[in-house]
Amino acid sequence: MDADQHITLAHGNGGRFMRELIEECIARQLREVIMDVHADAVVLPWQHTGAELLFTTDGFTVKPLEFPGGNIGSLAVHGTVNDLAVSGATPCYLSLNLFIEEGLPLAVLERILAGVQQAALDAKIKIACGDTKVLPRGECNGMYLATSGIGHKPSALQLGLPYIRHGDAILVSGPVGDHGIAVMLAREQFGLRGQVHSDAASVLPLTLALRDLPGLRFMRDPTRGGLATVLQEMHRASGMGIRVDAANIPLRDSVQMVCDMLGYDPLYLACEGRVVAVVEATRAAEVLRRWRSLPQGELSAIIGHLDAKLSRVILQTALGGERVLEELEDDPLPRIC
Repeated sequence: MDADQHITLAHGNGGRFMRELIEECIARQLREVIMDVHADAVVLPWQHTGAELLFTTDGFTVKPLEFPGGNIGSLAVHGTVNDLAVSGATPCYLSLNLFIEEGLPLAVLERILAGVQQAALDAKIKIACGDTKVLPRGECNGMYLATSGIGHKPSALQLGLPYIRHGDAILVSGPVGDHGIAVMLAREQFGLRGQVHSDAASVLPLTLALRDLPGLRFMRDPTRGGLATVLQEMHRASGMGIRVDAANIPLRDSVQMVCDMLGYDPLYLACEGRVVAVVEATRAAEVLRRWRSLPQGELSAIIGHLDAKLSRVILQTALGGERVLEELEDDPLPRIC
C-alpha cells in the first residue's frame, strides 16, 4: 500500500482493498507477533490429548443497532461462534468489550444485552471476561462491540484452503444476502420497507453435522463480501478456477427484488448464519442429506465445483451465458456487521 494513502470505507468491505490492508500493512507491521491473517480462528498450543485450542477475535459496528432478526449483541456472539465453528471447533469461552456512547437509552442497552445472553445460551458458550468503556456523545453511533472466542477441535480434523482439490463440490447451507438486505431496509435509507429478516444465527449445528464426514475440505461463513468473496478466496489460494450455477444458488425472492430495484448483487452481500463448504464431490449428496435434516439447512444446495482448467470464478447464468465474478472493490453496504 502507498504510504500516503488514506483509509476509506472500502478498506473494511471484505474485498481487494481490505485484503491489501491486511496483507500489506497489518500483517507486515506485525510480522513477528501475528499468527495467521487468513484463518477465521487460529490453533493455539494446548497440552490436551487429541484436541487443539482455537482462538478468534472480531469487532462489530453494525448500523442500526437493532434490525429484523437480531441486534448488535446477538450478532457479536453469533459472529465469534461462527468463526470458530467453521474452523471445526466447538466454542467454549467468549470475551465481550462494550464501547457505549453517552446518551444511549438504557432500554436499548438492555435489549442488546438480552440478545447477547440468548445467543450465548443457544451456543452453550460462556462469557469469560470483558470490559466497558463510555465514549463522548457522537463518537460511536450508540455502541460498538469487540469479542474474542476460544474453542477446541479434534486434532485429526484438518480443514483449510490448502486442502481443496480439483473437482471438489461447493455447497451453501441456505439463502444468501438476507442479512445485508435486512440491515439496509432497517436503515430506511431508500424509503423502502420489507419483511426480510437477517439470517444471523449460530452455524454450529451445521458444522457439527459435517465434522466427522470424510472428504470435508473447508468451511467458511460468508460475511463481509458475501458468497462471491469466499469463492474469490478459494480461487486465489488454490490457483484453480471455479464454476457456479446461478440457478442452484439459494436466494429469496424478496432479497432479489430489493437488489434488482437498487442495483445490488446479492452474491456480494453479507450473510451471518450460512456456511460455504467444500467437499470431495462424492460426498456432496451426504452433506445435503445432513444439512437438510436441520432447520437452518433445509434450503442448502450444491452450487458449483473447483476446476483446475479454469482461471477465473465463472457464474453460469440462468439464460445459459457466463459471467466472471470479480473481486469486490466498492463498498455496497458499509456497517452491516
